[in-house]
Amino acid sequence: MKMMMMVGFLCKALAIQVRFSRSSSSTFPFLHQHLYPFSSLSSSSSEAHSFTVSHLINSYGFSHKQALSASKYTNFKTPEKPNLVFAFFDSHGFSESQISEIVRSKPQILVSDPQKSLFPKLQFFYSKGASETEVAKIVASCPTILTRSLKNQIIPYFNLLKEIFPSDEMAMRSIKCFPRALVDKPRCTEYNINALQEIGVPKSNIAMLLTFQPKTFMVRPDHFKEVLEEVKEMGFDPSKIYFVVAVKVIRGQSKSTWKRKVEAYKGWGWSEEEIRLAFLKSPWCMVVSEDKLMAKMNFFVNKMGKESSLIARRPLLLSYSLEKRLIPRYSVVQFLLSKGLINKDLSFKAVFESNEKMFLHRFVNVYKEEAPQLLNLYQKNVTDSKKLDCPTEGSSKHHYL
Repeated sequence: MKMMMMVGFLCKALAIQVRFSRSSSSTFPFLHQHLYPFSSLSSSSSEAHSFTVSHLINSYGFSHKQALSASKYTNFKTPEKPNLVFAFFDSHGFSESQISEIVRSKPQILVSDPQKSLFPKLQFFYSKGASETEVAKIVASCPTILTRSLKNQIIPYFNLLKEIFPSDEMAMRSIKCFPRALVDKPRCTEYNINALQEIGVPKSNIAMLLTFQPKTFMVRPDHFKEVLEEVKEMGFDPSKIYFVVAVKVIRGQSKSTWKRKVEAYKGWGWSEEEIRLAFLKSPWCMVVSEDKLMAKMNFFVNKMGKESSLIARRPLLLSYSLEKRLIPRYSVVQFLLSKGLINKDLSFKAVFESNEKMFLHRFVNVYKEEAPQLLNLYQKNVTDSKKLDCPTEGSSKHHYL
């Protein structure tokens, strides 16, 4: 199998060499100009440096300043090695834009031995179930992976993940979500995972945090332990999912930002205890930006006429998008009220907290005969809000994280 891959790679390299030498243009402009004219140059460092700079500019789109900087880390007199590296990536499904991105980030890769230093790392990811396309995305988004030790860093980090995730596939999913975790403070991640386990956080909750919010772990262990203590003192149970959510929220913002949000809630009449209890019920209430916090509280209190303390008791409401959920649903309810089709005493849970299917069933579909235009009204409000492209603070790749 390896022999077949080697033959295929060498054929690809030869084809690229011939293609660039015969063609008058390519995706990397002027590469053909540098294939042979310099083959008879002397081995002087100045000539090699000149060729390197020229090659990086004409073949990979470097600016002159970038090429000069990159030439401090890589130097070559002929294009043979760079062409082999290009052919290697090409044969493993990397797009030309991905190859260019890798070279720009780590120009020293151009003089590496693809089969000895690059292929083993790709092969490792393949062996864990990642496809060529997925591996290309992982490497292109974090080229530093190619410069790190497979034995001493990549494999140990993956083995750490395997202790938390029930399968290689799920461990790879974490890496695909945030490849930089492989190379950025992996020892900190290990210490902080252990810290969570020591206080009784289930592996499933740690796995969730690793998958969707891995940057939470990339901090000094002493600071991470301070965050854990703070979260415990607030009353969170380490065995529950909201404990790691709270860790993510506190870890993800500065103390000054936290203080400003506390003051914003106090401006709406919330006490310190109400803020603490709201955070316990829904940590996402402290993720909302100050501007959106004010806009949503204004909507509930001044537009809907509700007591501020009511929102403190149902803080999950603050995680919903004002434009994509709250206003469209409120418009439907107001229309039904104006037609006398529903009573005024409706719960927040029924209107805002129910899922889309339940909301449509209860407030739209059952009134098709009495108000056939209702669905269009609702869809128009949702569509208009999407044009604003306003993100939802509570939205994520996972319901909690």
